[in-house]
Amino acid sequence: MTEVVHRRADGRLGEFALRTLDPDADAPLLHRWVTHPKAAFWLMQDADVARVAEEYRRIAAHPHHDAFLGLHEGRPAFLAERYDPAHVELVGLYDAADGDVGMHFLCAPADAPAHGFTRAVITTVMAWLFADPATRRVVVEPDVRNTAVHALNAAVGFTVVGPIRKPEKDALLSVCTRDQFHAATRGDVPA
Repeated sequence: MTEVVHRRADGRLGEFALRTLDPDADAPLLHRWVTHPKAAFWLMQDADVARVAEEYRRIAAHPHHDAFLGLHEGRPAFLAERYDPAHVELVGLYDAADGDVGMHFLCAPADAPAHGFTRAVITTVMAWLFADPATRRVVVEPDVRNTAVHALNAAVGFTVVGPIRKPEKDALLSVCTRDQFHAATRGDVPA
């Protein structure tokens, strides 16, 4: 059973929400998203539906990693993952601090993209993460070649720590504090 865990109204684009992900029921939809050419940095281009379901069952079972389906106006539109970087993804690769939360997000491919949609998605995901008072800093590690996401990260307050080498990619470690996020998005998100 899925449940909505966060809602955010965007003044221009309408309602965004996050709900818990159902690995098996959502796998066919996610498969279309993660194998799309625009999702090359998601590293699942050759996955079949069974592998996508298996990956998200693994995430759902993990004590330090979870995934959520993002909705726009009630329709599936993006994917978000939250993880504890001291236990997943960045173990031993940076100085983890109490209150750090790792994040991944992926927008669904769109035939006619809406201007500002991806920024509204990352703003929604960040607002959700910072809605938890225990979250002090959001940590991301996108591929160094993913210049589009670097620009989005900067737009919502991330600062670059520097490049790190992960087994699957060279990444650009970046962090965003609650204050940096609110300063970058003032007017977009209630403080």
